[in-house]
Amino acid sequence: MKKIILIVTAFLYCLTATAQDKNQSKADLVNRAGDHFMVQLSSDHWIGSNDSITSHLKGLSRGANVHVMLNKPFKSNPSLSVAFGIGVGTSNIYFKNMGLDIKATGNNFPFNRLDTVNRFKKYKLTTAYLEVPIELRFTANPQRENKSIKFALGGKVGTLLNAHTKGKTLQDRTGKTLNSFTAKETSKKFFNSTRMAVTARVGYGNFTLFGSYQVNNMFKDVVAPETRLLQVGLCLSGL
Repeated sequence: MKKIILIVTAFLYCLTATAQDKNQSKADLVNRAGDHFMVQLSSDHWIGSNDSITSHLKGLSRGANVHVMLNKPFKSNPSLSVAFGIGVGTSNIYFKNMGLDIKATGNNFPFNRLDTVNRFKKYKLTTAYLEVPIELRFTANPQRENKSIKFALGGKVGTLLNAHTKGKTLQDRTGKTLNSFTAKETSKKFFNSTRMAVTARVGYGNFTLFGSYQVNNMFKDVVAPETRLLQVGLCLSGL
């Protein structure tokens, strides 16, 4: 986590230094507000997984992404720009009456159905990636981005930082609480180390709706059903 903070801080420092070095004649074009900082909150969904797993998904699975971006407008058309940066993306998938043996020693990633045995009341799988996003952006009014219709198409590549399961409040099969301890297990064994996704955003001013679809399998081949992450949500941007 300290390394992530240092990387993002260094990138933000470079962004600020770049802006300060621009001369005044180019200020309106280059140093305009340009969604340099983005926070995304999402509803997360697994696409392609089998029914035995999806039938045990619970509630609103959710994620959060934070990106720091450099925005480069086209001189020939200031309404168009290309942006790239660095950030962190997370996803939390919640399960009901299921346990994931993330530290299993075998070659397969076990998804264990726990309908008739003891299980945790709250149980989730969390993944976190260091990401490099890139976008092709259109802004109807580039001089007043905070009051303009805008949309963007792009993609991102990420490397896996962490994968863990977390369970809270152990219950018996009838739902009676046995104890309130928390269990957490961490392993990246069954996950692809690289995530690639296509992205899109559309909205007005500092608020846009966004979508992100993973194009490669989140798990290594054969170890689990082929699964891709879909995130849909709200993006708050500025600076």
